[in-house]
Amino acid sequence: MLCEWSVECAADDPVLVVPWSDPANPDRHFIDLRENPYDLDHLPEAELYPPLMHALRALNAPRSVVFTAKCDAWTLDSEVEGDELERLRFELDQIPEDTPAGFASYIDILWRERSTFASFHQHEQLLHRLTRQAAPLDHPYAMLDCVLRPALIDITVPHEGFAISLYVKALGHDSQTAEEHWAAGLNDVAGILRSRAFGLA
Repeated sequence: MLCEWSVECAADDPVLVVPWSDPANPDRHFIDLRENPYDLDHLPEAELYPPLMHALRALNAPRSVVFTAKCDAWTLDSEVEGDELERLRFELDQIPEDTPAGFASYIDILWRERSTFASFHQHEQLLHRLTRQAAPLDHPYAMLDCVLRPALIDITVPHEGFAISLYVKALGHDSQTAEEHWAAGLNDVAGILRSRAFGLA
């Protein structure tokens, strides 16, 4: 599986604020799936895409080292997402004729341990570990792209730290195959984050 990570922590880069709400759409807001796991039913993205629901359930489980803040999933349409689809083909070394369809998702995750959440250095180490373990996965049509970004958690007391945006993207010879490749990659990435390597037995 192709794996990359980058940092977007410059002064003008966006900060992930938790809890968040969308002024344009009051129905879109932060849902704390640690406290209310059944609120997955209120996430339209999770309802539309069961693999995303399974990943969210795993990442917010009681023994998980992380929790999630935001997510989305979308089809990489050649007319709308043509540039992203072309870049993905280039990175995965695939030709358009063989991979006309694509699918992608992101999940913003935050570490539950406060000292880890606040440490840029620890996040760098975690990203090295995650991408090193994901690289051998047998997903030639899928890619993991992680972005380290600043975050502010203000649920009880404000805490500044960092979040990781996990992008899983995949190609296929049709939309169904692309979604299947994406689902398999996402499932394995979530599995790594729930593994012993990240503090779980």
